[in-house]
Amino acid sequence: MALVMGIDPGSRKTGFGIVNAMGARVEYVTSGVIRIPELPFPDRLKLIFDSVTELIEQYRPQEFAIEQVFMAKSAGSALKLGQARGAAIVAAVNQNLPVAEYEARKVKQAITGTGAADKRQVQHMVKTLLALPGDPQEDAADALAIALCHVNSQQHLLKLARARSFRRGRVV
Repeated sequence: MALVMGIDPGSRKTGFGIVNAMGARVEYVTSGVIRIPELPFPDRLKLIFDSVTELIEQYRPQEFAIEQVFMAKSAGSALKLGQARGAAIVAAVNQNLPVAEYEARKVKQAITGTGAADKRQVQHMVKTLLALPGDPQEDAADALAIALCHVNSQQHLLKLARARSFRRGRVV
């Protein structure tokens, strides 16, 4: 594994984070927030698509991870969130990136040890795990957490694959 981009989608703010995974070591590359101005909704989606495409072209990640839709305050909010996710996913697919999706609870569990963690706990653990000098902005911290969750999941799958290739001490 190498560069992993995490996305915390939103129709007003979309967080992004990129980490470099080298074996068991993970290094911070960059993070931030795409702030979407008050525009008609289709224009906001285009801005998300264009911004994520630009980030992918600039940093050239090999993996792309995004948070799955959860039921928001209302069906309308969930629908807008889903459309923002779609814009980011299409940007990744257009750049031939594999897309992994993670539930918010799974991300929190992977980063903090509890699926019920609040945003402050996620920020603190991202700061600690990546040895950052300060807390990243909330949406950027969530995106970095998604990228870290993906790295952890991929490393776990590799360990399982290696374990299955051995049977009673012999290579199968």
